[in-house]
Amino acid sequence: MQAANIKQDVNVATIRNMIESRMDFADWTSWIAPLSFEISDNVLVLVAQNQFSADYISGVYGALLRDVASQFDLDVKLIVRGVVVAQPTKIANDNNTQSYAPAVETNAPVAFDAFIASDENAFVLSAAKKVASEFVSFSPLFIYGASGCGKSLLVNCIKSESKNAILMSGGQFVSEFARALHDRTVFAFKDFCRNCDTFILDDVQALSGKNATMDEFLQLVMDLRAAGKNVVLTSTCAPSALTGFDRRVQSLLASGLVADVTAPNADVKREMLIRAGVNKNVANAIANRIANDGHMIAGVANKIKTYAELMGGDVNLDVAEHLLSDTLEKFKTPIAMVKSMCEKLGVAYDAICGAGRSRALVLARQIIMVVLKNSTRLSLAEIGTYVGNRDHASVLYAIRQIEKLQQTDLVLSAQINQLIAECK
Repeated sequence: MQAANIKQDVNVATIRNMIESRMDFADWTSWIAPLSFEISDNVLVLVAQNQFSADYISGVYGALLRDVASQFDLDVKLIVRGVVVAQPTKIANDNNTQSYAPAVETNAPVAFDAFIASDENAFVLSAAKKVASEFVSFSPLFIYGASGCGKSLLVNCIKSESKNAILMSGGQFVSEFARALHDRTVFAFKDFCRNCDTFILDDVQALSGKNATMDEFLQLVMDLRAAGKNVVLTSTCAPSALTGFDRRVQSLLASGLVADVTAPNADVKREMLIRAGVNKNVANAIANRIANDGHMIAGVANKIKTYAELMGGDVNLDVAEHLLSDTLEKFKTPIAMVKSMCEKLGVAYDAICGAGRSRALVLARQIIMVVLKNSTRLSLAEIGTYVGNRDHASVLYAIRQIEKLQQTDLVLSAQINQLIAECK
């Protein structure tokens, strides 16, 4: 009897080691390691902590567990607090009896004309139109850019213009996969995602750190590509910059066509406001004073339209200025720029405009001249008037001196570039 128990213990330890060797460490630690392993009557009994864990493990790791157990001539049974859970073997091949429908409704149709393209975004727009019209060789199309650049709008256009496309957000894919595991409709969910000509995932970064969902998604991408279908992905950053994604995943995501979407420029912002019903004169005046963010622009347009509807009449520039006082960026006058830079450089404004010639003061004065040259349209003579009425030749000399220093002093160069960005 004692010898039999020793053999059983050895088998359990061997099985655990074999399963661990075939799994990602994070998955093993999160899902399988907490299980209690027992061997009874040629059955490997796994005791889960709760029903959700049992369902998840059955759906995701059932095939692996059965394969390992079969090498010891064992069957597999999952138990939750003394209750036997349906066998993985009964779930795995029951496709015909499963059904799945997404819990979240898709967005209303959107035409490509809704996306206002700049010269910088012409390439990604052309790629998106091609994906919507035919099967492409550059799948997956990976579109990235900061929030408010129009990524979601672009993929909604692709969805609307495609014959048979599925669009999910990254968060929706995660929750729908978890729901399918819980409802034991994993294979129906898989079939649903593959039964399309174009699969679109918006905000792929939502999968970060969710290993099981990531594995399912990667298999989906590979299956769709193998079938000659289109895959479109969006993210806030390029594949190589995604956090929580290993090199294997980043490589697959970058294996098609990677294209960036740039933030709306002044012309795009102006057109967006006009299309939204904002008075043309008002749109022209405030476009440059709104952040380069499509969401922010839409919010400004909605506020103006709502005010006009509730209060009656057109919204002129004075009303818009008051209405959007918390949103519009203030105009930065050259004097305001100089005073702001004086504070950051630790010198007094009066000293900059005075005759002082200390080394630190001269350097600060020259830096301010360079920043004004690169962040405004002021002439050299006009720049001189804002730093103590220096003449054209003095300003030119100062700029040349700083430009020489920037070639060797990286810290100074970075400081100047930061001041320029803040003044624009």
